[in-house]
Amino acid sequence: METEKKLMDEDGNRLDGRKWNQLRPIRLEVGVVKNADGSAHIEWGKNKITAAVYGPKEVHPKHQVLPDRALLRSRYHMAPFSVDERKNPAPSRREIEISKVIREALEPAVVVEDYPRTAIEVWVEVLQSDGGSRVAGITAASLALADAGINMRDLVVGCSCGLLGEHVVADLDDTEDKEGNGDMPVAIMPTKGLVTLLQVDGIYTRENFQKAFELAIEKGKEVYAMQREALTKRFFSSDLTSGPIEEEAA
Repeated sequence: METEKKLMDEDGNRLDGRKWNQLRPIRLEVGVVKNADGSAHIEWGKNKITAAVYGPKEVHPKHQVLPDRALLRSRYHMAPFSVDERKNPAPSRREIEISKVIREALEPAVVVEDYPRTAIEVWVEVLQSDGGSRVAGITAASLALADAGINMRDLVVGCSCGLLGEHVVADLDDTEDKEGNGDMPVAIMPTKGLVTLLQVDGIYTRENFQKAFELAIEKGKEVYAMQREALTKRFFSSDLTSGPIEEEAA
């Protein structure tokens, strides 16, 4: 109960003033890396993450070629200055794990059968970290794939929920993630109604697990609407003035 009092007051307000079911502010932008085939940038709370996609392209080394589908690769990396104490630039065990998690969350949505004997590379760079960076990275990476014109069954969107004491809350920030009682990152394909990622950290009752899972899906659908809006702005807004389009018009 001590954690609950510290992270949530008697009126149900969290340290940053949010209610239990509120998301942090989110901003999405598509087409931000000029030299990538597709890219996106997300600011989710204090998270600042850029995702870039390269491919389909030739596979190196050659022995990794898959004859019937594309090889989907993912790299999640945190910049040394992205956290309070300078991080070693070498890949950590956590980054290697999250790279695998992001690839497995995205792969069900990508029609890899359409790109045999090629590689599709997804690079996720965390410029500033504030809790929930894996679901924010998945959300941005999905937009980058769409921006690259990769055939997809659906966008993938992530959201995390967790526990503060016995209270289920949406979208944990860094302090809540570190000092709370549980974390549940979830990624979904909203129009298909499929879950591509479910991780659980902490001890949940059956009721709290169900509540957190349903809340993550509900909030993920809210972020999905923001993804669609960002893609619409990128490709269909007459006010768009991104670099590549300016060059084409010239």
